[in-house]
Amino acid sequence: MSTKTPMTLRGAEALREELRYRKSELRPKIIAAVDEARSHGDLKENAEYAAAREEHGFNEGRIGEIEGKLSNAVIVDPAGLPKSGKVVFSTTVDLVDADSGDELRYQIVGEDEADIKKGLISVNSPIARALIGKSEGDVAQVQTPGGVRELEVVKVSYL
Repeated sequence: MSTKTPMTLRGAEALREELRYRKSELRPKIIAAVDEARSHGDLKENAEYAAAREEHGFNEGRIGEIEGKLSNAVIVDPAGLPKSGKVVFSTTVDLVDADSGDELRYQIVGEDEADIKKGLISVNSPIARALIGKSEGDVAQVQTPGGVRELEVVKVSYL
């Protein structure tokens, strides 16, 4: 039985675009490469054919993976969430590190969307798990490899 996976609207659109590209652009190119390599003769010693088949297998596998993720996705639009002031999936959170005073901003997103350089953290990350359910003014304790960090929730946005 498949479990539902939360995903932002932006993340779902990115996966749909990758799926479209892989099916309608990349797949025909790979099939043409396989046919071209096949025409070169003996398939047992044909490195081009082996490489093209391997690429075909990888692409088909990724197509199946994306289709599975999209079929199990629960798409969450933060603009449509009730403005409860609590940190939930897809909200953007402004934080202050209690020890260093550093200001941080993260949006809690699905696993496939996470990119720490863009301030997008996975809902399954230790920081996100510590923040879920917190409100403005609350302090979340996060276990990190360097020890426990205390992060104060300054603002919760539903962007």
